[in-house]
Amino acid sequence: MSDVQAPADEAGAKDTAPNGSASANDSEPIIAVKDLVSAFGDRVIHDHLNLEVRRGEVLGVVGGSGAGKSVLLNTIIGLKAPEGGEVLVFGQNVHKSNERELAEIDRRWGVLFQNGALFSNLTVLENVAAPMFEHTRMTRPQIYKLAEIKIGMTGLPPYAGALKPAELSGGMRKRAGLARALALDPELLFLDEPTSGLDPISAGAFDELIADLSASLGLTVFMITHDLDSLYAICDRIAVIADKKVVGVGTIDELLLSPHPWIHEYFMGPRGRAAVAAKRAQGQS
Repeated sequence: MSDVQAPADEAGAKDTAPNGSASANDSEPIIAVKDLVSAFGDRVIHDHLNLEVRRGEVLGVVGGSGAGKSVLLNTIIGLKAPEGGEVLVFGQNVHKSNERELAEIDRRWGVLFQNGALFSNLTVLENVAAPMFEHTRMTRPQIYKLAEIKIGMTGLPPYAGALKPAELSGGMRKRAGLARALALDPELLFLDEPTSGLDPISAGAFDELIADLSASLGLTVFMITHDLDSLYAICDRIAVIADKKVVGVGTIDELLLSPHPWIHEYFMGPRGRAAVAAKRAQGQS
């Protein structure tokens, strides 16, 4: 039975990650959101939302404007307290952990926010080095050498390290933010609209970068996106948020079988059909 045919937000974890890697903890989800209730005052955003993220997968998260995608991310990483339910990351309750436990969890994930969230008064090199100064005891030369390596991993030219964020193009800022997210060698990577604002060529290149890094570093990726090309290109599964819940989880082929009207419109509307045609053309080239 597929994830979509089962209750949408109760999909079980597989024994092996999609990339074929195996570990003792593969049977446990790396993220487990259980009966999450989120609200701002009287406005309820999530009403008993459930979601599991499997170790080693690239999970795309989609939903309409105001569906609560970014609220979900912020709740998972501890920036917003839930009104109900619980969030487990690496088996620990994010909102009931003490300061030391939270610091340990924080070292194991990296976050690329939609606007990059770089410190405007620091160079790219200093931005990437900042988490290392905060969380490690390495020497300054060691930190800056490692920061240079992280910058190179994201495809930025060596000279980019000396530039301030305002001196970067949109695509370069995304890569600089990604380099900082990777600074502490995380197991889990959160991406909030990583291709937003990029032209199609730059967006495609960024998708390839995420896929390559995920495979080579063994990352689990939680990616909020509205980019259908990204979903087709790099996601193992997709979670759909609508009606204040996760209403479907699965591959695109599985989601296409869902009767939910938002899922049908999203994947079978004009843009969805165009993405399917582009994917098929790519496969035939």
